[in-house]
Amino acid sequence: MTRLATYSVNGEIFYGAVTGDGMIALSPLFSHWPTLYDALRAGGLQDLIDAAADRPVTHTDVTYEMVLPNAPRILCVGVNFPDRNAEYKDGSSQPKYMSLFPRFASGFTGHDRPLIRPPENHTLDYEGEVAIVIGKAGRRIRPEDAYDHICALTLCNEGTIRDWVRHAKFNVTQGKNWDCSGAMGPWLVPFERAEQLDEARLVTRVNGEVRQDDYLKRMTFPIREEIAYISTFMTLQPGDIIVTGTPTGAGARFDPPRYLKPGDVVEIEVDGIGLLRNGVDDEQ
Repeated sequence: MTRLATYSVNGEIFYGAVTGDGMIALSPLFSHWPTLYDALRAGGLQDLIDAAADRPVTHTDVTYEMVLPNAPRILCVGVNFPDRNAEYKDGSSQPKYMSLFPRFASGFTGHDRPLIRPPENHTLDYEGEVAIVIGKAGRRIRPEDAYDHICALTLCNEGTIRDWVRHAKFNVTQGKNWDCSGAMGPWLVPFERAEQLDEARLVTRVNGEVRQDDYLKRMTFPIREEIAYISTFMTLQPGDIIVTGTPTGAGARFDPPRYLKPGDVVEIEVDGIGLLRNGVDDEQ
C-alpha cells in the first residue's frame, strides 16, 4: 500500500511516497500541484500513487512535516466513545448530537517531532485519534454513502492545553490550537475498504504504557454519521480533514491528572495506518 507524506530536507518542503529505504519525491514531478493538499483537491491521489511505482528513492534523511500543513479546514469530533462522557463527571447524559470544534494546521507538527508545551500553562494532554481525509465533495451525504467520500486516512495526536479549554462556557477552541501542541501523520494511507475503519483498533502509549485502547466501531457517533452530520451544514470538499474522536484514557482523566512533560514520548498506533510518535519539549 502506497503511503504519501509531506517532508522536508534542509528546509525545503517536498511531498512523496514513503518506502522502507526512504522517500520518493513526487512534488518535483507535479509542479502544478505545489502541495499534497493541492493534489488531493484536484483528485490526484491515484496519479501520485501511479507515479511512485518503480521510481527510485530520492531522499533518505528527512524530517516529517504535518501531513497536510496547508489544509484550511480541520474539524474534530469530541466526546465520541461510550465512556468518554462519564469521564467528565458532570452528571450529564450522553448527548443527542456530536460535539464539533475546529483546529488549524498550525497547531500540528509532524511525526518524530516534539509537541510543544507553552510557558503559559503546563496542562498539555494527548488524545490519540484517526483522521479521515475527504476525497470527493458532497452535501447532505447519506451515511450509507459516506465512505465513498473518503480518500485517505492518517493518525492524529489531538494535543490539548486542558486549562485553556475551560476559559469559556461553550468554547474549547483556544485550548485546542496552541502552535505545535498536536501532531498529524506520519503519512496518508489510501482508503480502499470499509474494514480499514470498521475493524480498526486504536492504541495510545505514553513512555511505553498503554493509556488508550479501543476499537473505532465502538464510537458513539460512527464515522459514517460524522460525515453525514457535518455535510448537512457544510459542503465537504476534497482535502477537508475530520478528526474522528478519542477513546477514554487521556491524561486529564486520571486522579491526579497525568499531563505530558518534557522527555515524554507519545505513540499512537493503528494497524494498517501506522504509528505516530512524538516527544515533548518546552517552548524555547
